[in-house]
Amino acid sequence: MRARPWMFTDFCREGKMIAAFYTASAVAIIATILMLTRVNAVHALLHLIVSLLAVAVILFDFGAPFAAALEVIIYAGAIMVLFVFVVMLLNLGEAAARAERALLKPSAWIGPSILTLILLAEFLWLLGHGVAPAVQVVSQGPVEVGMALFGPYMLGVELASMLLLAGLVAAYHLGTAKSPRSEATHASHS
Repeated sequence: MRARPWMFTDFCREGKMIAAFYTASAVAIIATILMLTRVNAVHALLHLIVSLLAVAVILFDFGAPFAAALEVIIYAGAIMVLFVFVVMLLNLGEAAARAERALLKPSAWIGPSILTLILLAEFLWLLGHGVAPAVQVVSQGPVEVGMALFGPYMLGVELASMLLLAGLVAAYHLGTAKSPRSEATHASHS
């Protein structure tokens, strides 16, 4: 059996790489489906974080630890902080307060916790069973990635930053928009 270039030889022979890939893929798919079906925005964000962590494990499986670290730092870290900021900015009043009280119940954390523990166990297992890659891997460190991002991909980086800024401004505008009831109350007091 000839090894595919993106797989590790030892893992292919024993099927461990395939098992790790399918486990992380299943967690990512389940977490994404749960994220899409949640009514509560905070619960959806928790499932999205688990899905992004699963994608990071898949990247690590394929021999791209730097890309996996960027996935965790940028997406599961910084972007999720932005999403939580938007949810907090769009404070929905009593409905949001009830939803936050529901977060304190352990039942709200069972699903994301189980999926995260599966990913953690798989990641620790992969760290303990390190193997040599089957193909020549060219390591790209932070300097090379930075040079690429501010070189040929600079336009894409700037467009992404402008899109995030537009989303932040729109969230602020939606969060501070006056409701018709508050305008009517203000007009009656004048």
